[in-house]
Amino acid sequence: MIKLEQINKVYDDGFQALKNINLEFREGDLNVLIGPSGCGKTTTMKLINRLIQPSSGTITIGGKDISSVDPVTLRRRIGYVIQNIGLFPHMTIAANVAVVPKLLKWNAPKIERRVDKLLDMVGLDPDTYRNRYPSELSGGQQQRVGVIRALAAEPDIILMDEPFSALDPISREQLQDELIRLQHELKKTIVFVTHDMDEAIKIADHIVLMKDGEVVQQGKPEAILRHPANEFVKSFVGEKRMLGSEPSDIPTVDDVMASRPVTAFPSRGLAEAVKMMEQNRVDSLLVVDPKKKLRGMVTVYDVLQHYRDESKTLADVAKPFPHVVSTGTPLTEALRLMTEHQTPYVAVMNAEGSFIGMVTRGSVVRHLADVYPAEVV
Repeated sequence: MIKLEQINKVYDDGFQALKNINLEFREGDLNVLIGPSGCGKTTTMKLINRLIQPSSGTITIGGKDISSVDPVTLRRRIGYVIQNIGLFPHMTIAANVAVVPKLLKWNAPKIERRVDKLLDMVGLDPDTYRNRYPSELSGGQQQRVGVIRALAAEPDIILMDEPFSALDPISREQLQDELIRLQHELKKTIVFVTHDMDEAIKIADHIVLMKDGEVVQQGKPEAILRHPANEFVKSFVGEKRMLGSEPSDIPTVDDVMASRPVTAFPSRGLAEAVKMMEQNRVDSLLVVDPKKKLRGMVTVYDVLQHYRDESKTLADVAKPFPHVVSTGTPLTEALRLMTEHQTPYVAVMNAEGSFIGMVTRGSVVRHLADVYPAEVV
């Protein structure tokens, strides 16, 4: 639907912001432009609604060269969402959403119906929010209004310039989810600029990764993760984030396991077990003998059930550990066991059958935190 051919942009001072850009954004796709600061992603996006003019090359929408279209007319047909929201503070929420429909001379009843429908679509009750002012809304609510304002005139194309980057992490995640839901429902052609790879992977149908005014790689998120074009892409995406096609690239249980779970010898008494759980703030213990053989596990409920019998030890109340994998097992297999059997952990054994660690929900989350490092800016 949107096609950029042989696009170059050179500013008056001689700086070349874009170098021979060739891109095609398919109708109904959510396309993400991403790259480090100064790579040309925002410049590329602004070419589409003629906020910036190319030095050379052609941009077409639906096969029509946009250089032949009046810029004002073009922009009224394209939704635009920016980082700092840009709501008019002196206008109500309804009036803000209705700006473009009014310019297009929609009648009042049609505008009112459209405003109420859009507010309802993003979870803002029209009766509650229609007559409020932007200052009376939270940042996340204001950004929701910014999104639906871009949708108000029913454009086929929406441009979004880092719209969620100023929000707190929770609001940002909620807005990303909201955008995915809306896109699934409305199927607009969206060009979304971000510098956050996590955001791109989460929302994109198509990613365009840029550097120094050039397109370095483009494609579906899965393809970029599995087949990075060069070292820059590997570095930007993050080595650990990529899932290569070779088995050696898939994390193993050794990468993820907690190597020091709370263990106790089979000879320990039940009172000792309760004290160990209390000190370590856990509700279960792994029973491991002096030769590091896993003899089972006990929960606090197992212990309390037999607590009055002072003769019993952990060896008496331990239950067999149900799910065990060997060192080197792909993490995917451990996760499959945890999912299929609804168990929060899997034990890991070495070649000699000795217990060496545990894959738990917590250890998986910690691994994911390492896999997804801080944003590249």
